Amino acid sequence: MTDLVPLRRALLSVSDKTGLIELAQALAARGVELLSTGGSAKAMRDAGLAVKDVADVTGFPEMMDGRVKTLHPKVHGGLLALRDNDAHVAAMNEHGIEGIDLLVVNLYPFEATVAKGADYDTCIENIDIGGPAMIRAAAKNHAFVNVVTDPEDYAALLTQLDENDGATPYAFRQQLALTAYARTAAYDAAVSGWMADALGQDTPRRRAFAGTLKQTLRYGENSHQRAAFYVDGSGREGVATAQQHQGKELSYNNINDTDAAFELVAEFGTDTPACAIIKHANPCGVAVGATLLDAYKSAFDCDRTSAFGGIVALNQPLDAATAEEITGIFTEVVIAPGASDEAKEIFAAKKNLRLLTTAGLPDIRAGGLSFRQVAGGLLVQDKDNGFVGLDDLKLVTKKAPTDDQMRDLLFAWKVAKHVKSNAIVYVKDGATVGVGAGQMSRVDSALIAAKKAERMAEALGLPQPLTIGSAVASDAFFPFPDGLMEAAQAGATCVIQPGGSMRDDEVIAAADEAGLAMVFTGMRHFRH
Repeated sequence: MTDLVPLRRALLSVSDKTGLIELAQALAARGVELLSTGGSAKAMRDAGLAVKDVADVTGFPEMMDGRVKTLHPKVHGGLLALRDNDAHVAAMNEHGIEGIDLLVVNLYPFEATVAKGADYDTCIENIDIGGPAMIRAAAKNHAFVNVVTDPEDYAALLTQLDENDGATPYAFRQQLALTAYARTAAYDAAVSGWMADALGQDTPRRRAFAGTLKQTLRYGENSHQRAAFYVDGSGREGVATAQQHQGKELSYNNINDTDAAFELVAEFGTDTPACAIIKHANPCGVAVGATLLDAYKSAFDCDRTSAFGGIVALNQPLDAATAEEITGIFTEVVIAPGASDEAKEIFAAKKNLRLLTTAGLPDIRAGGLSFRQVAGGLLVQDKDNGFVGLDDLKLVTKKAPTDDQMRDLLFAWKVAKHVKSNAIVYVKDGATVGVGAGQMSRVDSALIAAKKAERMAEALGLPQPLTIGSAVASDAFFPFPDGLMEAAQAGATCVIQPGGSMRDDEVIAAADEAGLAMVFTGMRHFRH
């Protein structure tokens, strides 16, 4: 093997024809012979290029609706032959096989076909066979063959040819091979994941996950950790699909927290203005209001200290008045489904504030998988898209919530879903007034949330904490009455919780004795 390998013969067969003609013209101008198939060959001929059909090389026509066209020794032999191996060269000569120095292939649009909701048979027909086979063959033989699977690499290929007198260096071919194997792996992951869903198999024997690099990050959670951001191609609205209008590059923690904030605010739909402020992946304030400005102010008043340096998510396009208010303190990121020109101008004065906009909100009811790495493996589960409505609630106490209390209970329940366990959330008049997150004891979460409410009451000059007369949500059941009693002492008058404890009767009796109204959801929202 030599470092530089001249490029004399290329096979181009692509589904995505972006940049194909320009690449083919550049190759032809360098004296490269062009081979192709089907639509790619026609497109190049229509552009006036001389192209040889693969069928003329193999001596076999394309058949079976195009399923068989490149699966032939004269193609794979040309890709796999070791040019410095005498036996391989002899076999090429004996069987009339010419080397292929460049393979340009991108695959049938399987992922796009699935995303469009195509039926089973249509998806099957969009599984590429010849393409992955050729890609893997060329990538294996990268000592002599260039393999390009992405139009983004066309320019880099031509640059290498210019810099190396029509040849490419080994290190470049290695990089192309790496990209090629990742592409076929991602393709197979998409196919196998789709088949598992199509066949209703929740736990197939093997699971494959794949992503495409969106951004190399400065570091991970901490400065000594390397990190990158990959997207899965699902197109779910959020940080992965958002447009960044200003501000410095997003960090690992920014991306994680922004995702948490936008997923939470999406719980409230778009009909009523809502705002969620997130710090370290936990909400420090959530509210609805008559306007976005009202919602932001109420969310901010839940915990003004924690909101400093936080992430703000809105469920409606950012307007100028809300933008002006947000700039009153240091904020890392604001994400919203759109922003007015006036709002953008206001933010422009804050060069470190990142503004992200999306085309809409994520669908909180949509399915999907979430996974987490553990030593030696992955934990995989359904995304928590559980939803509880008014008709799902079970009244378990003598006293029933009023209509206003019921609205606050359902609000608190939506927020609790996005708070790290053990979670306690106090809500009053459509706004969080105390949040206790991530404690080992549910009692401690109730105490912390109440203490924060007390401090905010002092800071705002209020006569009493807003937990007085509030609704409280617990993400899982109260195993003993003690946590419930802490909430009652903080001033909560009604409770929403999953139920299901062995001591539910004791907890219900304690609620009745304290004069609380309590409803069970029958569903918990642990978030670890």
